[in-house]
This record gives sequence, structure tokens and C-alpha cells, in this order.
Amino acid sequence: MTHSLGENSATRTASPEGPTVAGGGVPTSSPARRPRRGRRTDWRKTLEITLLSGPAIVVFLAFVIFPVFLAAYYGFFSWKGYGPPTEFVGLDNYLIIFKDSAFHEALLHNGYIVVLSLIMQGPAAVALALLLNQKIRGRSIIRVLIFVPYVISEVIVGTGWSLMLQTSGAVNDMLEKMGLGFLAVDWLSDPDIAIWSLMLIISWKYIGFAVILFLAGLQSIPEELSEAAAIDGASYWQIQRTITLPLLGPTLRIWAFLSIIGSLQLFDLVYIIWGQYISATAGTSTMATYMVLNGRLAGNFGYGNAVAVVLFLISLVIALVYQRYVLRRDTEGALTEGKK
Repeated sequence: MTHSLGENSATRTASPEGPTVAGGGVPTSSPARRPRRGRRTDWRKTLEITLLSGPAIVVFLAFVIFPVFLAAYYGFFSWKGYGPPTEFVGLDNYLIIFKDSAFHEALLHNGYIVVLSLIMQGPAAVALALLLNQKIRGRSIIRVLIFVPYVISEVIVGTGWSLMLQTSGAVNDMLEKMGLGFLAVDWLSDPDIAIWSLMLIISWKYIGFAVILFLAGLQSIPEELSEAAAIDGASYWQIQRTITLPLLGPTLRIWAFLSIIGSLQLFDLVYIIWGQYISATAGTSTMATYMVLNGRLAGNFGYGNAVAVVLFLISLVIALVYQRYVLRRDTEGALTEGKK
């Protein structure tokens, strides 16, 4: 009798959540765990990223990274451009580069172009963008006319300006007919003037890109901010100085970065206007024209590859430093993953 009562008191009852002891006992086993979906989602996300970015990475490695390493390899040889390189010279090519005064002058010219491009194009492009952002008659036509030089081929631009700026060209002829013949100078050969002629051509061609870029940045600024400031009594210039320009800062910094890198790698306009050899004597040579003159045209492709590597390293260092100290706030503000 006692044994049967003990069995009844220990009788287990089944429940939908698992077996429990009669009388409200604790579960003797945990429910089955559901399969985790996080890992499956991560694998799927990784696969999608790999499939979408894989072709671009392959192209980047094949046409950017591999040629850089190949150029660095050829830079250790005295190579004529055909057949396998056999005459190993070590670091001699690089030592010659840093000792050559012609390279120093080309590097200095690139520095001038970088600074002058920022000073001449930046304020003018901002002023034009602010003007064209207003509701004025013929705004669309003016935008197109400003942007047209940017889409014209460098060959056409260089050839046209070289014809107009030569001693007997259209510019000096126009000055003569206007009675300003004393202003007629040798725009392309005089070392004191040639660099300014180059900057005039560069600004004419590339300012349209800056204007369109700044207009896109201005379109992203809410009009409510300017309207509120105007209601509070702020003048037009106060609104531009305290609201528009600070909010346009990210666009300005991106344009400055593109302008710096483009100025460091400038080649085509100088080569077309001043030819193969005149740029050095006219004071408009750049690192790229120095590379072609002393590498390809001199038949020393090993030395030319060494110059290309130096140009690449200079551009890379400046780009990394600019991104680290100037674009860091903009890039961090664009990242939302991992932020709470």
C-alpha cells in the first residue's frame, strides 16, 4: 500500500513543453534549440560581396597593382624596352632621379601647379556655383557652356591654345588690333610667363568640373536653413559664410583631393603644347613629362619605370596623408556600421 502511494506521488505527467514532475516540478530536460540563422546570413552576405566585388578586384589587381610591381621590378635594371631585362643596376636609377636637378625642377613645377590650381580654380568655381544656384535667366545654358571645356579632348585643347598663344597667334594679334601691342609677349617660351599660361589653360578646362561638383553639393543643402537665417536678419553673405560654405565643406575637400592628384600627374596638356623638349626650358616640365623624356624617348625604359614608381609613391603618400588628416571626418561620418 505504501509502495503504490509512492509510485503515485512520483508519477510524471507530460506537457507540451516537456516532461515535468507531477505537482509542479521543474522540467527534467530543456527544449530543442532552433538552428541559428545568423551564421547562414553571414555566409550569404559574404558570398554576395565576393561575387559582386570579385571581378572588380581581379581587374584592379591585374591592371593597377601588378603593373606597379612590374614597373618597380624593371626599375632595378638598365632596360631598352625589349627582351628580358638582364643588366641589373640595383638602386642606381633611383639615386640618379633624386640627384638630377631636372627632376627637382619638374617636382617644383608640379608643386606650383597644385597650389595655383587650388587658389585659382577653387574660389572662382565656388563663386560661379553660387551664382548658377540662383534662379536666373539662361542658367541652364551657362552651366552647359562652363562644362563644355571639360569634355573637350586634351589634344584639341592643347592644339588650339598653342596656336592662339604663339608669338604670331590670335592672342597677340588681337592685342595689336586693340592698341595694346605692348602687352604682346611670348606666352609659351618665356619661363616667367609660360607657367601662368599653363595655369590659364588648366583653369579654363577644368573649372567646369569643379562648378558642376559644387552645384551638386549646393543642391543637397536644405533651403530651410537659409530661409530661417534670412528671417532672423542674416544678410546674403552672412548666410553663405556661416551656413552654405561649412555645409559645402565635404564637397570642397573631395574636389581639392582630385585636383591635387590630377596636378601631380599632369602630362597631356604640357606634352601637347610644349612638345618633347621645350617644356624643360620653358619652365613647365612635370614629373610625367620628365619620365617620358628621360625614359621612353631616351631609350632607357628601366629608368622611366623607376621615375614612374617614384611618381606613384609621391602621389600615394600625399593621398594617404590627405585622407588621414583632411578626409577622415567625412569618411567616418559616412560609416554607420558598428555605431550605436
